[in-house]
Amino acid sequence: MRILLISANITMSPYPVYPLGMSVVAHALTRAGHEVRQYDTLMEDNSLDSLASEVGRFQPDLVGISVRNIDNVNLMNEQYYIENVQKIVAKVKSVSSVKVVLGGAGFSLIPDLILDETGADFGIVGEAESLVVDFVGNAARGVYPQERVMGPSEKIEGDGIVSALYDERVMEFYLKSGNIASIQSKRGCTHSCVYCSYPVLEGSRIRQRDPRTVVDDMELLHHTHKAKLIFFVDSVFNDDEGAYLDLIKEMERREVAIPWTAFIKPKGLTDDIVKRMKKTGLMAVEIGSDAACDGTLKGLGKSFAFRDIVECSELFTANGVATSHYFMFGGPGETRETVFEGIENIKSLTKCVKFVFMGIRIIPHTPLARLAVREQVIAPDDGLLKPTYYLSPSIEKAWLEQTLTEAFAKTRDCVFPPDAVDNSLRVLHKLGYTGALWDLLLPRQEGGEKKNRRRHAAT
Repeated sequence: MRILLISANITMSPYPVYPLGMSVVAHALTRAGHEVRQYDTLMEDNSLDSLASEVGRFQPDLVGISVRNIDNVNLMNEQYYIENVQKIVAKVKSVSSVKVVLGGAGFSLIPDLILDETGADFGIVGEAESLVVDFVGNAARGVYPQERVMGPSEKIEGDGIVSALYDERVMEFYLKSGNIASIQSKRGCTHSCVYCSYPVLEGSRIRQRDPRTVVDDMELLHHTHKAKLIFFVDSVFNDDEGAYLDLIKEMERREVAIPWTAFIKPKGLTDDIVKRMKKTGLMAVEIGSDAACDGTLKGLGKSFAFRDIVECSELFTANGVATSHYFMFGGPGETRETVFEGIENIKSLTKCVKFVFMGIRIIPHTPLARLAVREQVIAPDDGLLKPTYYLSPSIEKAWLEQTLTEAFAKTRDCVFPPDAVDNSLRVLHKLGYTGALWDLLLPRQEGGEKKNRRRHAAT
């Protein structure tokens, strides 16, 4: 069959992220013998006319749409993306009679409501690689399932998690928008953060890809596609089970020195491990600190204290790795006292950049959603399709916004609201600067010189 896969993501904040899920599905379908074309909505400036032209040229037998995000999870500047998916579905159906199938992380969180709202024909929940191949094989014979929503299937293990089929044209767009390319080295999350969707989507057990295949992907992206920075999209790179150490060992064996970045948990690392990571190319980390004092960290279900955040941050900065943190105010247990304590704690972190959010987007089937029902923040039957945020009953939204604004207004390395520097980062990407550009917000070092950074000509 001829299958058109569409990435519906249109968010640019803080930088465009390559549509990895779509490309993984493309690989699975191509390997099964189907002809696949990948279409990226963001690359085409969200033009419905361009989409219609693509459908007309390719004449697909089936259309699949990847829904990565439901909204932008930013209470300060809310953007809802499902209406855009509905427009994409409607445009496809206006120029073709083919069936439209939805999938992706965002879709899998609230599948029935999204399917109803968008008007698509079918949807696949969870990891789509195996289910979509079966679906397409049956569709080729004119056989479709009675149920509109399929899955989730059993979790895919090891080599069953295929590499992405990186589309050259799509990749070129993302590299011009920041030189960042995405890889996933494992799936699953063993942690119990009350708000997080990763255990819901990927399960609570680590499922590791073969490190040799992951490094193959790194070398493909760096040497063939000319990516300047590899971004590991794992929920947590430094997992407690040590799968990441197997990957580092393989990088060392093959003498890899490709620039990369990842999400880091602030506990369990040593100076020796960080030095090994840096030798393989680590140049920046995004630390999932999430709350700014011990009381609110406990309220989020974290397994570490603020002292661990400080030590982790100092460990990376001492090794010359650009470091950023993400903090959320207003979670369970937040009070005016913890807000002031958290502000001072954040300001005490040096030589790093801190992004500050207020409110936590409530995701279905999470402990936070259950707490929100008990506290009557949401109704038991609320499907949570439209963005709904948790704010501690002890905190008023207007007071919290004013307090955070005043606290961080004159602090260059503390960003509030969280999208305050997005436009500046996009301009810098267009000028050819690479990757995690929030490090440009770091204070000047001794001698008045900024940290040494590489600038690459736009390609």
